[in-house]
Amino acid sequence: MEEESSAAAVDSIVNEFHSYEDFLDSQITPLDRYYLEDEELARQLVELGLRGSGEVLKREEFQTRKAAAEALRLSNRTQQKTLASAGKELKDNFLRALAEREEANRSGKMTSIIFIRDHNSRGQEISGYIDYSHRLQSEDFEPYFSGKKRLLPRLTDLSFYNWKTQVSTSNDTANYQVITDNPAGLLFKNKIDRKTLNVDPKVSPGDNSTRSPLHSDLYIQVVIYDHFTREKV
Repeated sequence: MEEESSAAAVDSIVNEFHSYEDFLDSQITPLDRYYLEDEELARQLVELGLRGSGEVLKREEFQTRKAAAEALRLSNRTQQKTLASAGKELKDNFLRALAEREEANRSGKMTSIIFIRDHNSRGQEISGYIDYSHRLQSEDFEPYFSGKKRLLPRLTDLSFYNWKTQVSTSNDTANYQVITDNPAGLLFKNKIDRKTLNVDPKVSPGDNSTRSPLHSDLYIQVVIYDHFTREKV
């Protein structure tokens, strides 16, 4: 807890001051200025921990944290601009639900699993579980949100089943491990927090997880399972 408090204090300093010199100047007392009469010397004494009214923070650590904070700010700004759902007029419940979850799945706050049951281009009934976060990273979702393509399970998704041919597959992703040998049914173990998500509608989906059945005009059946990998702000 002490380490987390210290890190939080450093981050607060980094966000408050534009430069390391500004931080040093904030630590110099009026009495220091009066006796030293040399701004650079006063700064050096603060940096060495010999003078100052607050926490000692080395230049290298300040600059490293400052660079990381700036990189995160730019990443978040770029990400907001590149959301595939941005600016789209979404009339279907399912597409609206995906849009609501897009940013959280891109940033890692949430890892959603989408269950879809519908017909493929050959008229065969298929169903499967899709790792939404994984798909967002591996392909362009703009065609789905604009209505040019339909999101359907694939052989490479977490789980896939063709009811006509009886072809069945399961695949681990960067976010989930598929557990198929469970007597109670299919399970997905989150690789980040090791929590297990249960897709059986008769039981709870598990810790930090929710189950949301959706009515959609585009699919026979849709269910979204949301797993929160970080605390909601």
